[in-house]
Amino acid sequence: MTGETTPARIETTWLTLPDLVEVLGEPLGRVRRLLDESHLIASRRTGKLAVPEVFLVDGHPLSSLRGTAIVLHDAGFSDDEAIDWLLEHDASIGMPPIEALRQGRKSEVRRVAQTLA
Repeated sequence: MTGETTPARIETTWLTLPDLVEVLGEPLGRVRRLLDESHLIASRRTGKLAVPEVFLVDGHPLSSLRGTAIVLHDAGFSDDEAIDWLLEHDASIGMPPIEALRQGRKSEVRRVAQTLA
């Protein structure tokens, strides 16, 4: 690759609550509890409440997402801001934070998130 390019935001499918019920194999009440307890983060930016599909691994919420979401919320981030930060390239991590979480680098991601407060 020649020239410098700005790393792009992760493109992801957005899953509505009915989609999550199907993908997770859980009743709607349990899906809402996963949202309430920050196991998943949702947004209404697509019209209906939806979660980026990249927040799921093998049909389950990414385990390291909850603690990271809590750190971001403690730093004053709204759900939309937290989602944006997780999906955007972060120079200090060298990739979008959600990719680093999916690679098992939760401590590094949370350290960076704590500096955002």
